[in-house]
Amino acid sequence: MDTSDVVVVGAGPTGLMLASELALGGAKVQLLEERVDIPNITRAFAVHARTLELLDARGMAEDLLTRGVTIYEITPPGGAPLDLRQLPSRFGMLLVVPQSGTEHVLGARVDDMGVPVVRGAEVVGLTEDDDGVTVACGDGRSIRAKYVVGCDGAHSAVRRLVGIGFEGKQYETHILLADVHLERAPEETLTGVANERGAVLTIPFGDGWFRAIAWDRMREQAPLKEPVTFDEIRDSFRRIADEDYGMTDMRWSSRFLSERKQAERYREGRVFLAGDAAHVHSPLGGQGMNTGIGDAMNLGWKLAEAVRGTAPGWLLDSYHNERHPVGAEVLRLTDLFNQLVLGRSRAQRLTRNVVVGTITRLPAGRRFMGGRLSQIGIGYPRLSRGDHRMVGRRMPDVDCGGTRLYELLREGKFVLASTEAVDIDHPGVVAAVHHDDKLPAAVLVRPDGYIGWADDQPPTASHAAAAIAHWRKG
Repeated sequence: MDTSDVVVVGAGPTGLMLASELALGGAKVQLLEERVDIPNITRAFAVHARTLELLDARGMAEDLLTRGVTIYEITPPGGAPLDLRQLPSRFGMLLVVPQSGTEHVLGARVDDMGVPVVRGAEVVGLTEDDDGVTVACGDGRSIRAKYVVGCDGAHSAVRRLVGIGFEGKQYETHILLADVHLERAPEETLTGVANERGAVLTIPFGDGWFRAIAWDRMREQAPLKEPVTFDEIRDSFRRIADEDYGMTDMRWSSRFLSERKQAERYREGRVFLAGDAAHVHSPLGGQGMNTGIGDAMNLGWKLAEAVRGTAPGWLLDSYHNERHPVGAEVLRLTDLFNQLVLGRSRAQRLTRNVVVGTITRLPAGRRFMGGRLSQIGIGYPRLSRGDHRMVGRRMPDVDCGGTRLYELLREGKFVLASTEAVDIDHPGVVAAVHHDDKLPAAVLVRPDGYIGWADDQPPTASHAAAAIAHWRKG
């Protein structure tokens, strides 16, 4: 029987990110993928600012930026433009890149980390005991691991095999997706129209091809198995937007029924869920892949610590405690977008224009919506009332003696950044000096870029060591 520290099931963006994080932390990983071929798919196309920051923390952001189109303004239906350059991030943008491009960058990282990817491996059984999990594959292969993570999508076999409920609802409207070539591309980078006939949206890939999305009232009950034809997507645009932008060719298409569902829990003993296996929702807002990569960054270093034996007893439970509320909030946000954009009645459309228009015309509303859409605003609850107010918040990228803090995170270790040098001899911590007057005098940054401890006074070595020991033994 083959053995591993962790088996990751599913080699989409979430699984690839998680596998590389585990390998960075020293865990022996196997990545199982049911698909034999690597499809050139473009289902997920939006990479938000926080995801770019997380990729930057591992040295992958610059490569991905060269593969996509940057969008600096987004105009919600009925609202005023949101200037993403105002986000408190060096990535004040939305990056539009085909999912195949994102998977290429993450796949190269997995290869560099030496993680084996086993394709054609369908998981058909999981048996857990006190010491680990045995994974059974359809080809007769068995793998023994300490932990298993299901990153195997909305119809997750891992979730089903461990009996975790997946609660929620299906939306009524079928969604048409197609990659099309346009001869009369819209002047605006991100163009959408919503009315009583439905809604359409075009997003550029930068090579003359565009993602065309349509919610067409006349075609919303077409059978899901019925192929989307070129004439259908073109006719939907003509009917809803009175314009097809000169569609001349189609290279890929899909029809699907969007869902709003979340796993009841993200952990069952030694088995975890991440990405679409843990949460699925409306594609409006482009939150799915970004949330999955956030799951992977949160779980990866924690599982690696557990494998090494340096994790405190509560650490693995913190994955569900931190990420389940994030998933629930994403479901609420995308459900709101779905109702506002696809509302059937005139009253719903009027409500959309009033609500969205009001929010996006107020500075505080623009900051709030920008933070939610970009996921910059995501934070985690403090562990105790005595924690500094900054604990659980996203750590901004600051200068640390000529090196950016997110560059210091690339080893996958904690970073202790303080206004005075602290003598710390700990294999899992990088010490640095910062001079940002907007930050506390000392911050301990977790490997996933969130603040684990902070103090308004420069710490002594013993004080800093105690803060580190809370998160990491040894």
